[in-house]
Amino acid sequence: MKKQNIGLIGLGPMGQNLTLNMEDKGYSVAVYNRTSAKTEDFANGVAKGKNILPTYSLEEFVNSLEVPRKIILLVKQGKPVDEYIEKLVPLLEKDDLIIDGGNSYFKDTIRHNKKLSELGLLFIGTGISGGEEGALKGPAIMPGGQKEAYNLMEDIFKKIAAKAYDGVPCVSYIGPDGAGHFVKMVHNGIEYGDMQLIGECVWIFKNALNMSSGEIAQIMTEWNSENDVLRSYLIEITGESMKEKDKKSNEYLVDLTADITRMKGTGTWTVQSALELLVPIPTIAAAVFSREMSQDKDLRLKLSKELSIFRERYIGEKEQFIEIAHNALYLAKISSYAQGMALLQAASKEYNWNLNLGEIVKGWRSGCIIRAQFLDEVTKAYKENPELPNLLTAPRFAEVVKQDLRKLANFIEIAHWVKVPVPAMDNAFDYILQLASPVMISAQVSALQRDYFGAHGYFKLKGIDNPEIMTTKEGKVREFHTEWMLPGRPEEEWTK
Repeated sequence: MKKQNIGLIGLGPMGQNLTLNMEDKGYSVAVYNRTSAKTEDFANGVAKGKNILPTYSLEEFVNSLEVPRKIILLVKQGKPVDEYIEKLVPLLEKDDLIIDGGNSYFKDTIRHNKKLSELGLLFIGTGISGGEEGALKGPAIMPGGQKEAYNLMEDIFKKIAAKAYDGVPCVSYIGPDGAGHFVKMVHNGIEYGDMQLIGECVWIFKNALNMSSGEIAQIMTEWNSENDVLRSYLIEITGESMKEKDKKSNEYLVDLTADITRMKGTGTWTVQSALELLVPIPTIAAAVFSREMSQDKDLRLKLSKELSIFRERYIGEKEQFIEIAHNALYLAKISSYAQGMALLQAASKEYNWNLNLGEIVKGWRSGCIIRAQFLDEVTKAYKENPELPNLLTAPRFAEVVKQDLRKLANFIEIAHWVKVPVPAMDNAFDYILQLASPVMISAQVSALQRDYFGAHGYFKLKGIDNPEIMTTKEGKVREFHTEWMLPGRPEEEWTK
């Protein structure tokens, strides 16, 4: 019996669509699902007549594959992935490959990669973005693991991946062990930021300008026009979904949608990783916290009665404010992406991944949720200077900061005036201000506070007019401590 080219475990919507995608590109696929009924339904439904082999035990599944075996897991992250790997290992042979295509935590992926490598097996933690539609028509794919493992899958990945407008497949080798899943995690964190920033624009349009959802949908449609810097999948679907009307009431569906945004964990992991790596990502964090706040519905209902807030109306010119909002959203988006890219840079250094940020962004240009025209500009920025210290320092984006920082400030000011919370916009603005501050006075104050109450020490500037840190002749940073409790408060220099 002829063996199948590749196998897939997990026939949820993503698994089914990815299977159909691979089969459509000329690959024979064996499939397995924990519940046999789902396998039967798939085989007798959309998979009928296709080169897709249903199997009903892991032994049958593994034995149906050509060697070296290539097995994609599309199951829930965490324990289910652990359990399937544990069951598969005794059935596999040296150089067989397991691909975890779910949203697994990157540290789990590092652990799996180490364990399977020691057993002579290959493993790729692969981020797949684009949802059910992307899985079927072409997702963005972010594989990380052994390079030889990626080589086994390269042709398949490139054929099933989305293609950007220039025909380039949205996939490339990300790096070793957990790199692929880390990049997918940060992609999702950036996605949180994008969605929150758009949502804040919608909120202020409703409150400040008293616009209907249909009117806002039209603005989103215009912002998604061919040459607009905001053209993106998320802007597109915001416009499309806000046009939709409820079938019974004929009211706009968005106005009847409960204000609760759930989440699966990748945004939280992004913030946790940023805290561990000491990288500020305030816009993404604000988006995560806003989702958490949305889930406190009962509390918000109660406090909205007890904390009655008078909401002002905006009396300025409507079209002018829409333009301000457009430019503010674009600059806030740049700020949010700069935060995400800074996190990737820090992780690359910490985990020795040698991430190619330009290639990563290039792979996000189609197929994934954050696909956007703007990503071409980000790709060019890293091509021009792969060693950018921060995305905001790229000349093309530094110019946007100079032009539109005032508009972002105006947007936030108006939002606060009409009592609309815009935490993501606020944090995008403050991130730029802090990053561009040669001296953070708040940090000066905190440094002395810490030394006063805890004798933690502090550094000194070279002078009032020279914000650089004092160093020794050898280039080491000099550290000081003031004896705050002693008469005269003597100062000593600490040496290490």
